[in-house]
Amino acid sequence: MADRPHPSTAQIAEGTKDLKFRQLAHELRQQVRDGVWPVGGRLPTEKQLALNSGTSVSTVRRAVDELIAEGLVVRRQGSGTFVLPPDAPGTGRALIGVLVPDTTFYYPQILQGIEEGLSTAGARLLLTCSGYDQEREARDVQDMLDAGTDGLLLVPTLTGPEPADRYLARLAALPVPAVLVERRSTSLSDTNEYVCTHHEAGAYDAVRHLAGLGHRSIGLVLRAPSPTAPPVIEGYRQAVHELGCSAAEFRATRQEWSPAAADRCLAVLREAGVTAAVCFGDRQAVLLEGAARRAGLTVPDDLALVAYDDEIADLADIPLTAVAPPKHLLGRTAAETLLRRLGEPGLARHRIMLRPSITVRQSCGAGTTDTGTTPKQQEITS
Repeated sequence: MADRPHPSTAQIAEGTKDLKFRQLAHELRQQVRDGVWPVGGRLPTEKQLALNSGTSVSTVRRAVDELIAEGLVVRRQGSGTFVLPPDAPGTGRALIGVLVPDTTFYYPQILQGIEEGLSTAGARLLLTCSGYDQEREARDVQDMLDAGTDGLLLVPTLTGPEPADRYLARLAALPVPAVLVERRSTSLSDTNEYVCTHHEAGAYDAVRHLAGLGHRSIGLVLRAPSPTAPPVIEGYRQAVHELGCSAAEFRATRQEWSPAAADRCLAVLREAGVTAAVCFGDRQAVLLEGAARRAGLTVPDDLALVAYDDEIADLADIPLTAVAPPKHLLGRTAAETLLRRLGEPGLARHRIMLRPSITVRQSCGAGTTDTGTTPKQQEITS
């Protein structure tokens, strides 16, 4: 998955606004449920609410819009905002809470797929962003449960202070159905449902693609830690073993990755006689491409590259061939899986893996058109 970018001042400010909006929505939601404004009663004006809460009118409007989406209140043009009865028309639609670590790079297409799947079924969406913070995630999940969500779609952070297996066990015990997105455990003790990219298959296909172009020494370039790195490693190692290729691996933390780290990576690959490499993810491939240029090498003639993620791969100086997870399909499938669970509570739990495709560009020397590898859905029930 794409690297987590360092937050800019604007992003921090936006995150603060988002926090205020969610806090205010939680307070207003509780006041409605406590009967501060009775059914049919009118809420104070947005200007009055902004004054009372010490927030901006735009923050109040976002919070009220959230309550409207949940079917708690209705805005009547020219009259104000009024509290709806619990059985008001439209409130029977499923309310689905969605938690993602951020809303940039990897996740917009997933969210589009989720929204498409939910809207097709007439369900409503309550979105929150955790910022890769486990403690914040716990608060966000509780807020969504307090909001009356019928089910949850979660992308939990598994690299935080709480061990992944323990964290996943807590999620499996939530009081409403939950489906994990792009997160899974390798332990058979985990009972969570999930919809994930088959990253092992993606890495395997990348190696097979390079081997098909004649490369016999293929490297793996990694950033770590990442929940995606272990399956990528597994798929890579299986491929080089089965295809009889020699291997070389280089890894550095996300914070370490820089032009200097890329130069060290290139030296390791060159010493091992590598002529091609799979890079997890796009940014690492771009940096390695720059290192090759500084060393007087050409891509793909001296070093063929396949990136993993396909977020910014086409923007590289030499456009990068890339493994492309089926993000939109992933989101839609996750939404449909959760809605099916809500409709049939006794259904066997599903674990769904979607095989990614490879988009061929100039960096591997094979051409500039997409391969015929269409994302394939492998469904496993337990």
